[in-house]
Amino acid sequence: MVARTARLFPSPNPLPKPAGAWQYPPMDPRLTRLGRRRAVRTGAVAAVVFALLAWWLLAQHGASSPAGRLSFATGLPTGVYAKYGDLLKEDLGRDMPSLEVRLQSSQGSLDNLKRLTSGTADFTLATADSVATYRDGRQPGAEGLRACARLYDDYIQLVVPKGSPVRSARDLKGLRVGVGTDESGVQLITRRLLRAAGLDFDRDITPVRVGIDRMPGLLEGGQLDAFFWSGGLPTNAVQSLGRRLPIRLVQLDDLIKPLHALGPETHYYRAAVMPVDAYPELRAPQAVKTIAVANLLVTTDRADPDLAESVTRSVMNSRDRIGQKVHAAQKVDLRTAIFTDPLDLHAGARRYYASVKP
Repeated sequence: MVARTARLFPSPNPLPKPAGAWQYPPMDPRLTRLGRRRAVRTGAVAAVVFALLAWWLLAQHGASSPAGRLSFATGLPTGVYAKYGDLLKEDLGRDMPSLEVRLQSSQGSLDNLKRLTSGTADFTLATADSVATYRDGRQPGAEGLRACARLYDDYIQLVVPKGSPVRSARDLKGLRVGVGTDESGVQLITRRLLRAAGLDFDRDITPVRVGIDRMPGLLEGGQLDAFFWSGGLPTNAVQSLGRRLPIRLVQLDDLIKPLHALGPETHYYRAAVMPVDAYPELRAPQAVKTIAVANLLVTTDRADPDLAESVTRSVMNSRDRIGQKVHAAQKVDLRTAIFTDPLDLHAGARRYYASVKP
């Protein structure tokens, strides 16, 4: 059997080898050529992968990133819009180093939309109800408004001294009430809430048309009996006031039904709850039922699609970092960001969401 096997598989090397020595059999030339071809193909594939990776890195952070200037309208200095804008500016600068970002203070949502449509600002923040009001009022440039993302919700906050007898907005009759500036989303919702409560804005209260930068100080100084604010949780100005003065948040849940009965623009308001830990300084015994409305990242159809895509990407990627300082930003969610009613998505933003769709 051994001899037959040896004849079937003769040794490839006829030369004798020393006793006890072991040698590799010589490589078949066909296998050598095959190995070389595989090595060439592997090297070519690696080169393509490396080139694609380099292209992606350049597209994200290199010379192809948007350049020039971008103006972003925010809000009053002590409000959530302003703080969010300050932090977002840092991320935009990191992601698009060739882009100069300039922030603009404003009176709020309605003022922001006017700045946007007039060309004074390129991007801004605005509440969904303000956008609907602006469009339904056929304001100049309203038809060109586009959204890049739904962000976080604003919570309507009615603030009073802790010992105040006010338990509902209906109890504000005859009082001095901070209602927000004339170009703010705060005053827009305040007017509607008072109407839902059966009160006339001009006759039943003394409206004090100031913003969140002044209302806490006026309440603390006894020049206001209450004030309305619409903002993310928590709002720094309300937090600071709560550390200096015993205050209380008044429920607004009893107004949600009459509010919705006022017309289609009020359907952007929803019932919401402010948890106790939103303002631990107030030592509230229980959560407060209120009303909320969504905030949108807004631009116009004039915005370059590459720029809109890059800004949207930065906003979504910055959620966790900004959320450490602006807790409302933790609510930014890729799954809900595309629901920007009443505005259509900008083409650049739509392109971003398509690129990250699972």
